Amino acid sequence: MINPRAHPISPTASDRQASDPTIREYRSGDADAILALSLRAWAPVFPSLEHELGEEIFLRIHGGWRHQASAVREVLADDAQRVWVAETERDVVGFVAATLDSDRRIGEITMLAVEPGSQRAGVGRALTEFATDWLRRAGMQVAMVETGGDPGHAAARGLYQTAGYTLLPVARYFKAL
Repeated sequence: MINPRAHPISPTASDRQASDPTIREYRSGDADAILALSLRAWAPVFPSLEHELGEEIFLRIHGGWRHQASAVREVLADDAQRVWVAETERDVVGFVAATLDSDRRIGEITMLAVEPGSQRAGVGRALTEFATDWLRRAGMQVAMVETGGDPGHAAARGLYQTAGYTLLPVARYFKAL
């Protein structure tokens, strides 16, 4: 059974190293660390989006990619979102946010980021599994997560597929007006 207050990412607590992250509930004091790590984590993604969309459409949609800071702040302030962080003894190294649509019984992982230096070390997968388990325990029948189809989001797509999510190809077209 997962303890939502402190969950070691390593297989067993006895195997846990001092530097292994644990997953715990978000606290307001985490906001600056989450904001900073998310901007570092997503920095490579936005050039990929700009390449795919073209500069004009990219700027019209995103106004430059640093607007993402306001999106993170909105998620952290939204009472409908549940947010957890992965932290080591000293640092927050990742976070995940999820929300429930109780009427449709669909839960959604709405945001996930992992510090670049901690990527590909199981943090993203542990956060994804933690949020998915919470959605299941909350009575949801389906869990959903959305990410980009561009090359910059390839690692995220691989993570979600490895975690057992099924890809639904969607075609979304943009035109500058």
